[in-house]
Amino acid sequence: MENTLVDKTFRDSDGKIVVAQMPNPPLILWIVASLLTLVFTSGKINTVLDFVANGALFTWAWMELFQGVNYFRRALGLAVLIGMIAYRIQ
Repeated sequence: MENTLVDKTFRDSDGKIVVAQMPNPPLILWIVASLLTLVFTSGKINTVLDFVANGALFTWAWMELFQGVNYFRRALGLAVLIGMIAYRIQ
């Protein structure tokens, strides 16, 4: 089987097309912390939850960038990292 750019972009090492996966712990933590910031909208707990959510999303993006199963997942990690940085410096 020829290993084309499309294969490298969307297939994992088993040859399966992977665009979305079950959330891993950092992504689950980001979702939970982000939802809790909607409940606790001010105060120290909101600050802590925001910090935890951003740390978890950064961790997820970093893991995808360097350990993603294909080029698409790695590009997704890079896009999230760039988006996080752009959002913080604006």
